[in-house]
Amino acid sequence: MSDTGRQSFGDKIGAAVKPDSQKTTTESLGDTIKGKSDNAAGAVEPESQKSYAQQLGDKFSSNPTEPSMLDKAKNAVGMGSNKNV
Repeated sequence: MSDTGRQSFGDKIGAAVKPDSQKTTTESLGDTIKGKSDNAAGAVEPESQKSYAQQLGDKFSSNPTEPSMLDKAKNAVGMGSNKNV
């Protein structure tokens, strides 16, 4: 479960498991927008106000300075775009 105003973990996983090469332009753009919105919401919410699950989830989501653990895993198995490797 995710905190109010944040992207659900199910949506994040669903977007992550489908290879980028199989996504339509609309899906890819939507994933990018949702991801950036969720990252922004996570950045402005103080850690003290996040649930433990959301704190853990944020560790797996993107950081502007380095690829997320999920992106690294996708890149390792050839499913990612290899950005920020």
